[in-house]
Amino acid sequence: MSNKQPPEIAPPPPLKFSLHQWHLNNRHRYRCSEAQQELADRLLNESQRVCELSSEKVRNNKEETDHRLKEKIEDIEFRKRELLRIRKEVLLEIDALSIYKERIMDALSSVRKNAFVICEKCLIFREHRLGIDLVHDDIEKELLKECEVIKGVESLLVRTLEQTQEQIRRLKATLYYMDHELEDKENNLRIDKHNLTLKETNLNLSIYHGTSRLDPSTIELNEWEMQTNNNIVSASKEVNSARPLRCYIDTIIKQVINDLNDQKNATDEAFRRRIEETKEAKVKLELQHAEIMRQAAEMKDNITRIEKSIAEKESFLALAHTRLGNRCQRPGLELTRDLVEINLVKEVYDLREIVSKLQATIFESQASLRYLLKTQIQIEEDINVKINTLKIDEVDCMTLRQSMDYHTY
Repeated sequence: MSNKQPPEIAPPPPLKFSLHQWHLNNRHRYRCSEAQQELADRLLNESQRVCELSSEKVRNNKEETDHRLKEKIEDIEFRKRELLRIRKEVLLEIDALSIYKERIMDALSSVRKNAFVICEKCLIFREHRLGIDLVHDDIEKELLKECEVIKGVESLLVRTLEQTQEQIRRLKATLYYMDHELEDKENNLRIDKHNLTLKETNLNLSIYHGTSRLDPSTIELNEWEMQTNNNIVSASKEVNSARPLRCYIDTIIKQVINDLNDQKNATDEAFRRRIEETKEAKVKLELQHAEIMRQAAEMKDNITRIEKSIAEKESFLALAHTRLGNRCQRPGLELTRDLVEINLVKEVYDLREIVSKLQATIFESQASLRYLLKTQIQIEEDINVKINTLKIDEVDCMTLRQSMDYHTY
């Protein structure tokens, strides 16, 4: 191989321009410089104008947003006040209805556990009446009617209690929805009030670089307004329904108490009449008993007198028999049928007839005495029956019925 080096190539000589080209180039450069300067001036002016406009727009936007925030806060606070106002009414109505509910429950308990039990006990007590006094009288009719009235009152009070409980439940449901909305509005107020205090100079500001939307709101303003309006309207409706219900409860309680008192008075009046009637019958029986005892004592004395009279007549009869027997010992013609013998025989016949009549009278008197004594026992039994009836009606039942107290509760 040859070590020969290639020949060096000399650069071509620089291009030479004419004087005219030099002047043209200078003028071109000058015009370009002026154009760039004009463009720069326009850009500077435009930039200043844009910055001023953007700053003003930003300030206006912020002021508008702050104004809207204030309006929104005022709107929320107004709606919150309205909700709190109707919420207070709902709470007052719940408290009032709860008191009425207690009144109904007290009345129901008194009717169910006191009045009805007393009526049933009175009916059971009266089953222990004896003999002829175990009758279907006005007291029994009124007691059975009173049981029916009490059952009807109980049924009416139960229905009224159920209506009251349902109204309280609906008021509490309305209160729950209002509390939920108030809580949401309170959180909304907290957020918007905090937003209102924020300034562009705060240090805790940040720019969001996430992918999720920063305006996820899907609820329209009219829907938001409608929710509060609906809650207020619903609460007002329930309050307006509860108020006449309380008037209805007052009327019902007053009516049932009047009905119960009327029936109680009718039953007590039946008891009073029956007790008075029983006492009158007892007094008459006691008078008859005293008269029977007096007649029985007189009859006993009468029997004793008759027995004594019969004994006396038997003495006279024995005397007449003895005289006739002695005169049978007369001798011969002295055994004559003289006036003495005729009179003695007549005396004997008369005495026998008298004794026979007296014995018949004593039999009748003894029979009358037995009937009087039997009647006395029957009257004593009747008096005991009346005493038992009076104890049941006047002592047991009426004492028990004194605890029946109907009031307005």
